[in-house]
Amino acid sequence: MTTRLKLWISIHLFDFYTSSETLYLAPLKQKDMSATWYECKVKYRKLDEASGMLKVKTEPFLVDAVSYTEAESRITEEMSAYLSDSEEIKITNIKVANYAEIHPFENSDRWFKSRVSLIAFDEESGKERKTNMYLLVQANDVKEAYENTLVVMKDTMGDYTIPAISESPIMDVFPYFSGEEDELERLEKFTALKDAVPVKNEMDEDLEMADVLSGEEE
Repeated sequence: MTTRLKLWISIHLFDFYTSSETLYLAPLKQKDMSATWYECKVKYRKLDEASGMLKVKTEPFLVDAVSYTEAESRITEEMSAYLSDSEEIKITNIKVANYAEIHPFENSDRWFKSRVSLIAFDEESGKERKTNMYLLVQANDVKEAYENTLVVMKDTMGDYTIPAISESPIMDVFPYFSGEEDELERLEKFTALKDAVPVKNEMDEDLEMADVLSGEEE
């Protein structure tokens, strides 16, 4: 791994920053760098907007945890907000998610998985080497997800490409909060961006076609 790539990772993978355009969140457990994201599939009764009736759904959620056991405990606690006292959930699967960073964006209600290829020059072989990383970016469509990924990567040292973007089935993201005051402020900013609803939820035919084409490529 080159010095430049090592520097990129040290800056981007385990840091938290805000700007006027985006907010970045890697796992908040800064004292324990083994913290990572777990994808939890949850079966529960959910209000169906089309019919107005409760229907059983199985949907994936993302939690920041240090183990499968903690991920199970955390998703059970977080899902209690979705349920009445008499309702129960069933966790059907838990797996480690391969997201390096989570990026909420204001007025967006869908999550997209962006594959970013970092390009580094291998001095020993004299060839370029690509290292892939995956970002979970909030947006309203594929085009916006691409633009938001560019915003996220704008201060990156070195070259990169964005070879693939696809819509993620992730329904919600639950970062870890240790109870410390500075982390509370970070968590509040993250949640405010994540939960901000789109002002307009309209999509023109070109953007709809972009989503369709992206789905066909998958």
